[in-house]
Formats: sequence, structure tokens, C-alpha cells
Amino acid sequence: MSTPPGQATPLVWSRRMVARHPDEEHRSATVLELFFDLCFVVAVAQAASGLHHAISDDHVADGVGGYLLVFFAIWWAWMNFTWFASAYDTDDMAYRVTTFVQIAGALVFAAGVPRALDHRDFAVCTLGYVIMRLAMVTQWLRAAQADPAHRRGCLRFAMGVTLVQIGWVARLALPDGWGTPVFLLLVVAELAVPIWAETLAHTTWHPEHIAERYGLFTIIVLGESVLAATLAIETAMAADVALVDIVTVAVGGLLTAFSMWWLYFAKDAASFLTSLRAGFVWGYGHYVIFASAAAVGAGLAVNVDHTIDDAHIGSVTAAAAFCVPVAVFLVAVWLLHWRPHHLTGWHSALAPATAVAVLLAVFAPRPVLVAGLLLAALVVLGSVRRAR
Repeated sequence: MSTPPGQATPLVWSRRMVARHPDEEHRSATVLELFFDLCFVVAVAQAASGLHHAISDDHVADGVGGYLLVFFAIWWAWMNFTWFASAYDTDDMAYRVTTFVQIAGALVFAAGVPRALDHRDFAVCTLGYVIMRLAMVTQWLRAAQADPAHRRGCLRFAMGVTLVQIGWVARLALPDGWGTPVFLLLVVAELAVPIWAETLAHTTWHPEHIAERYGLFTIIVLGESVLAATLAIETAMAADVALVDIVTVAVGGLLTAFSMWWLYFAKDAASFLTSLRAGFVWGYGHYVIFASAAAVGAGLAVNVDHTIDDAHIGSVTAAAAFCVPVAVFLVAVWLLHWRPHHLTGWHSALAPATAVAVLLAVFAPRPVLVAGLLLAALVVLGSVRRAR
């Protein structure tokens, strides 16, 4: 029996997990999805904090490498739940409890991030990751049981995810020299599972819902970066440094964060999410957007450390810690959000040209402020063009 308009759907333990329609009207993120995102940002914050301290302590290569590895696990677990929920969110008690298990796994993972980054001890991270992923297996098995039209694809998801988790656990027993190569091999396996599964039966994800979910997570990651920078600047205010040095870093950081938000939402993503290929390219490409957005906050904190003489690196390295992720974010947004709208002429070159200018700002006297001004100028130029 259908639920009367304006009345909430009765909460039951379990209902049939049938595929939702991709053209469903007024499909938006649920409060459970928002709670899921908020808890995942704890892990993002731990990874960004580890990157900040590694760069400040002049362990740049180890810090960046460890950050990219850890962030993959955070992003991949978040993304898999997001696309599954877009197709099969039943919002019954079983679905909610399983999602809570995934959140618990994310928090376990977050607790293990410092050990993974500082000592390359991935045991706790692996435990949290496996908890998250095996919870997804139960969701796929529920969908396979209730949705005959997509059963073979759902079973492929469940089998593929399970096999890769066995690989992650087995990796812990390997000698140290095998750790990174096997990690990269398992990353390839993880990325291949959805491609393999979707060849049988496409899941019915909702383009507007997916675009909104990615946008909301981008906002949360940017907010985490702003918070990390705020705490760093608060520490700097207590130090005996020139006020102008702190102000320029703060203003540059704020201009950058505001501009990153503006540029990300300048184009509608849902309008070109019209095929499975577009979904894969856009969804997978957001690893770069999310990782660079979180790294911007870490880079800003590094520059604050350098300003108060609390970093063991030179000015160019400190500037690069901020400018490089800003430029990477800009190029990724240009490729994933702007290019699909078929921009032509000189306007299409604005974003990559600004990214190059941001990289050159590494050698400027006040690189954070220069980068912020460059992004703000790009926002103004883009707004004027659209107004005309």
C-alpha cells in the first residue's frame, strides 16, 4: 500500500530492496547520507593532518605517498556506498544498521591513520576498511535477492568486493618491500570490480542525486580544510610574528577556499551524467578533486608553520605544499565539470592557464595570497562571461 502524501514512510526492519527509478523526481540526499559524510570526514581530517605534519617535518615524499594511499581507501569506501545508495536506498532498519556498521568501520579506519602515515602500520586501517567493505557486501547480497533484473551484477559486486578484501588482509603478512606494489595492485582490483559488475546489469543510479552527493561531500571537505587552517592561524596568532604575515596567509587561504567552492559549482554536473562511461569517468575522477581539496588545508597549515618558524622546510617547499594541490584541484574541476559542457575559444583556456600561474606563484614573495588572488580573478572573469 502506498504512503499518503506528506506522511513519512513507516519504518520497518526490512523491505524488498528493489532498484529505484533513475528518473525519480525530487530525489535528494537523506539525513543518513549526510551523517555518513560527516563521520567520514573524521578520516579525511586525520589524513590531512598527517600530510601537514609530514611536510612540515621535511618528510615530503613519505607524507605525500602515504596520504595518497590512505585517501584512496577513504574515497573508495565513501564512493561505493554513495552509488549503491543512489540505486537501492530502502531506508529500512536493516539498511540503517548496515550503514552504521560502515560508519563504525570508517571511525576505526580514522583511528589507524596516524599509525599508517607515521610507521606504515596499516593493520588498524585495514581492519576498519574491511568492516566498511564487508558491510557493503551484505547490501549487495540483499539487492541480489530482491532484484532479479540486476541479480547477476549485484552478485558480481558482492563476490568481487569479498575477494579483494581477502587480498587486503593477506597483504598485512607480506614483507615490507612488497607492501606498496601489492597495495597498488589491490587498488587496480578495487577499481575494476564496478566495471566488471556493471557490464552485466547497470545499476539505476540517479544523476541528480549523485551530483548532489558529490557536491555535498566537496563542501564538507572544503569546510574541513578551512577548519584546519583556522586552527593553524589561531596557533600563529599566539606566536611572536608580524601580523601582516599572518593576515596575508589567512586572506589568501580564504580567497582560495571561497573560489574553489565557486568554481566547483559553476557548472551543473547532473546534465552530462547520462551514460555509464560518463559516470565512471566523473566518479573516479573525483578522487583527485577530494584529495586535492583536503590537501589545500594541509598546505595552508604548512605555510602557517613556516611563517612562525615551526617548519623544517624552505619557503619554496612550503609554498608548493599549498599551490600544487590548488592547481591540481583547478585542473580536475576543469576536466570533469567544465570540459563536458563543450567550452570553446579562449574561455576554455582560462582554468588551465590559471593553474599554471598558481604553480608559478610558488616563487612569489607571498604565494598563498597570490594563489588566492589568481583564483578570485578566475571567478570574476567567469562570472562576467556568463553575465554577457
